[in-house]
Amino acid sequence: MQITQDTAVTLKYQITTPAGKPLDSGHLSYLHGGYDNIFPKVEAALHGQAVGFAVKLDLSADDAFGERDESLVRVIPKSSFPPGVKVGGQLQGADEDGQPCVFNVMKIKGPEVHLDGNHALAGQALRFSGTVTDVRAATAEEMAHRHVHGAHGHQH
Repeated sequence: MQITQDTAVTLKYQITTPAGKPLDSGHLSYLHGGYDNIFPKVEAALHGQAVGFAVKLDLSADDAFGERDESLVRVIPKSSFPPGVKVGGQLQGADEDGQPCVFNVMKIKGPEVHLDGNHALAGQALRFSGTVTDVRAATAEEMAHRHVHGAHGHQH
């Protein structure tokens, strides 16, 4: 089966720096066809391919997790900080437009807590390598939910 609109695709992947330093690897499943489940440049390279196809792409920061957005860096008073959350933890919040955003706790310094809503790899060029291990028709439920269910996909 070829990768086309509304197919569920499973990949074995690795993400490295352009110099080859490993950053992440594993298996992932995504819903193909503009559902924003994978980097658009990777999705475009996979369109029309089948099981066994291997792809290796250099991604600019814009093609990957985007440029850093300094408006997502915040310092809040420790008195406003929920108890029990530590450096490395995450908090739900809102960006400047009121959209939901996850903030990473970067440091706690005296009366201040430093938060960052950027993805940890924002602003970085990456190399994506992957091999297609499975392609199948997506279910109606997966298309309605806009993501793959089951192994390597989203669990409800």
